[in-house]
Parts: sequence; C-alpha cells; structure tokens
Amino acid sequence: MNTTKPNISILSITLGSGGAEKVISLLLKALKANYNVTLVLFYNHIHFTIPEGVKVVCLSNASPARPFYAKFSDLISFKKKYSAFIKADKIDISVSFLAFPNLLNGMIASTNTKVKTIISERGFPSDNTTSKLSLYISKLFYPIYYNKCTKLFSNSVYINRDLKDNFGVTIPMDVIYNPIELPVQTINPETLNKDLKSLKIITAGTLNKRKNHIMIIRALQDTATPYQLTILGGGPLENYLTEEISTLKLTQNVTLKGKVKNVNDHLLSHHCFVLSSFTEGFPNALIEAMAIGLPCISTNCLSGPLELLNENEDVHIKTGTFYIGKYGLLINNDDHEGLKKALAYFNDHPLEREKYSKLSLQRAKEYELKSIYSKFYKFLNN
Repeated sequence: MNTTKPNISILSITLGSGGAEKVISLLLKALKANYNVTLVLFYNHIHFTIPEGVKVVCLSNASPARPFYAKFSDLISFKKKYSAFIKADKIDISVSFLAFPNLLNGMIASTNTKVKTIISERGFPSDNTTSKLSLYISKLFYPIYYNKCTKLFSNSVYINRDLKDNFGVTIPMDVIYNPIELPVQTINPETLNKDLKSLKIITAGTLNKRKNHIMIIRALQDTATPYQLTILGGGPLENYLTEEISTLKLTQNVTLKGKVKNVNDHLLSHHCFVLSSFTEGFPNALIEAMAIGLPCISTNCLSGPLELLNENEDVHIKTGTFYIGKYGLLINNDDHEGLKKALAYFNDHPLEREKYSKLSLQRAKEYELKSIYSKFYKFLNN
C-alpha cells in the first residue's frame, strides 16, 4: 500500500451489470491515481473488469439474489466485518453506492467519527422501492443513517430534492453526473441519412415495467412508415412483449435481441435512439447513445432526460405531441401518440437528424470520464 496516498473504499452490493456498478467500474480507473483503492462488495458477483491495483474484498459468498428481508438482516454481520476492515486498512474515506451500502455507511458513521463517510443515491427514491415494506424501511431509516454521513451525491437534482422533501435527508448534497468513456467509433452525422429507406430505431434496457418498451412498440402500429425497431436487453416481460408484437402484427418490424455485450456495435447501425422509461436515476443508455452520435427521443421522466436533452429547463408538452429540445426530442410518459409524431419528425426531416446527431456528440463530451472525475475528486476533498 502506498502510504503517501489516502486510503479509500468503494462499497457496493455487487459489481454486476447495472448502471451504478458501471459508474463504479469507471471511477475505479481514475481513483487509483490519487488513492489506495479497495472495492468492498456485499456479495461476490463481478461483471465489470476491475483495474489492476484495486484491492477487492467480499463480505459474503452468498448469492446476491436474496429476498429483501435477507439482505436487510445481512447488514448486521456486514457492519461487523466492514468496521473491522476499515480499522485494519486505516480507511480515510468510505464511499457507498445504493441504499443498503448507504445504510451500512451510516452505521459506520454512527460509531467511527474518524472516517469520512460519503453516500450516493442512484435512483429516484420515491419510485425506486420494490415493495411497501422497502418503502417503509426507507422512510424510517434514511433520516437516521443517511444523516449520520458526511455528505451525499447523486446523479440528478431531482433525486436530491426527493431525498430532502420526502425522506428527511439534511446532510450536504451535490450532483455528479454519470461518467462515460467516449467510444472509439462514432456515427458520422453527414452520412446518417445515406441510403435511408426507413428509420432504424433502437432502445436498450431491462425488459420490465419501468422501462415501458411497450410504448415504443405501440407507436409503430397503424403507421405507413416501415420502421425497424431493435430492443436490447432481457428481463421478466420478454414473453409479454413477444406476444404483443405478434398481436399487433409487428413481427417483421420489431426484434428482441436479448442481452448483448457489444451494445455500441448495435447502436452504430441505427438512425435513432428512444428511451421510453417511466422513471430513471440517470439514463446511462441515453448518454451512451448520444456518445455514439444517435439523434435521441426520450420520455420527460424523472430523472435525467430533461437534464441531458434540455439542460434542465422546464418544458410543457401537450398530450400526443413532442418537444424539440436543445439536444433531443422529449415526449410525455407513456404517450405512444407523441412518440409516433416524434419518430415521424426525425423520419421526415433528414437535416434535423443530422443536426441532432452532431448535438448528441457535442453533449456527450461533457460527461467524459476525465471531466466527471475532476468534479468527483473535488467533491471528495472539499
């Protein structure tokens, strides 16, 4: 261990394939230049590559696919193990991501005033609970344990507002948006319209209710334009979506690709990206599509899209219509008629597609890892 660097631990449930875990994997690459870094996981499940030089500690070998109450009870044993680790490794800063690690960090802060405890909320809290029990626990324990910590950062102003207004969180809060690594290969906006016969649309995300992929599928029915839609991702609604695609006679227009590793390769071969979510924390899929150079359409859901596509300036969108934002088009939640018109706008206006392709590339540069890490480093040391 380099004694000239501060010791920092990054605490997470796993390093699986989720959005928060991807952010952690990117930050690890930058953190190791300034800190002795240890990644501490509740459960030994690792999807992303861990940079050389980062120490890894797993608190349990149990499966992460545990019931909510079991994960909650695990916190008792994890606190003892994590407290011992912090003392043994002389940790200066403990940074946690997601609710359970945040609660554990709050428990640490209750008994150890020497370590700086920083927590990160990654989803919209009021709409990010799995049951009435989890919501009750959040309402009960967030004000107690979150407020024990030094400070908090999230990836949206709306998340911080929700924590303050509805969960009683009063510690200092800041917003640090998700970092991305700019892709080596991007779309050339000037050739985006070459040989275009029909708009090729793509979306990506877990096939669940929150992502609302059915809205995009419904936007394709009863239109004379032969759109082609590709949906990347797997999930519990795969059979339902397959049946709906068949019922709506769209089997020739919609392809469910399932989970893929080479997401960028798929993005590069399309003309437009659509985010249809009811709610987000910060939509990695949207910013990654922008980084490729795709013109984008998104629901104006909380939180993220308004910040990305219109610099967080409020908009009013009438039902069945869309809004032409600074960096992309915005529609209301669950409004397939509004999406249908937004798709037609991009399909019928090639110069607008080219314009928003250029704007996507421009906007994405603001979220490049080096830039975001600079803000994160200042936040850690302020």
